[in-house]
Amino acid sequence: MITVALAKGALLKDTVRRFAEAGLDFSAVLEPGNRLLMVPSACGQARALLVRNADVPVYVSYGQAQLGVVGYDVLREHALPVAQLVDLGFGGCRMSVAVKASSPYRRAADLPAHCRIASKFTRCAEEFFDALDLPVELIHLAGSVELGPITGMSEAIVDLVATGRTLAENGLIAIEDLFHSTARLVGHPLSLRLDDGRLQGIVDRLAAASQVGASTGAA
Repeated sequence: MITVALAKGALLKDTVRRFAEAGLDFSAVLEPGNRLLMVPSACGQARALLVRNADVPVYVSYGQAQLGVVGYDVLREHALPVAQLVDLGFGGCRMSVAVKASSPYRRAADLPAHCRIASKFTRCAEEFFDALDLPVELIHLAGSVELGPITGMSEAIVDLVATGRTLAENGLIAIEDLFHSTARLVGHPLSLRLDDGRLQGIVDRLAAASQVGASTGAA
């Protein structure tokens, strides 16, 4: 049986819809009373693992799931050995550097050397500032990184930005983007190599559904 790792939270509803378009019905995971962490598809040909976003590539890399859906930001941050198969096109957001609106800095390169940067995504932040040849002190936070500049603990943050509303409500502005992130279909490399055609069939149908979705969105 094919096992698919699905991320709880913001990506889940669109992920279930996209799989339905590809012929796999995981809608049971969206039922209000569902408490199961492993849910079979309606046809019984596959099952879904409900896991945290950051855990999707872990389950896929260890082969406990042959496929998974996860944000590109997570793939960049954790850098696990999974195959990136399809850009699903939803869940769009930006990984950005943000500072207090009152700050004089309007580009990441303007930040002073050895300043403090708070982030959940310290690997992404480190790669970005290394590329700028700007030494900084990275502070890993698991919660609301916006508090870093607000409290004066950090000069800036690196975080995901969708609408920018949370930044604005807390007196912050984004000054530079690291990259754009969307939901990605990933796969276990060995399972893909040994595939009898079933996995590739799902991948192809998801790719086709994503192209239709992109065309509809553009229209």
